[in-house]
Amino acid sequence: MPRTASFDRDVLIANAREIFWQKGWAGTSMKDLEKGLGLHPGSFYAAFGSKDALYELTLDRYVEEGQARLDQLLHVHGALGALKAYLRSVVEDSAMPVRACMLSKTLLELSGQDNPLASKARQHMATMEARFATLFAQAQKQGEIDKVVSAEKRARRFQSDLMGLRVSAERGDIDALELADEIAADLDRAQAKV
Repeated sequence: MPRTASFDRDVLIANAREIFWQKGWAGTSMKDLEKGLGLHPGSFYAAFGSKDALYELTLDRYVEEGQARLDQLLHVHGALGALKAYLRSVVEDSAMPVRACMLSKTLLELSGQDNPLASKARQHMATMEARFATLFAQAQKQGEIDKVVSAEKRARRFQSDLMGLRVSAERGDIDALELADEIAADLDRAQAKV
């Protein structure tokens, strides 16, 4: 009779993300994962298949959580308000400590190695940028922000500012909330003149 898994897959993916975030893809060994997740090698391979497959799951979950946070903020603040609140949320959210963006970290670490995970990170970054562009377009349509700069260009700049914010916050000697407010103030300056 086959044994049933006695672990919570979602918890393991979250724990794996912490390990990968601390050590990076290359710095994380199978032994690190087995120990950190409390799995024997056979259980690990049965549950996830490979280190790369697990890493991909952590990237997917990272993006899902970011989009869910953005959706919650949109519901409360509207398009432009959600973008501004998102900046603060990446600094304030205790469930997701401020650290360099996992997508950009993956891209920087693995691009030169022609690893498919770098391509996956690139795809996720494009997905998030498109999501930001949709919100900027919505804000423009609602007259909350001017149309001088396209929604796509604003989204690209916003994503770049967001990644810079996370890296700056990780330094520890920068007031990340103040920096988030400065980036939000730039959006306020682009509000449509009525």
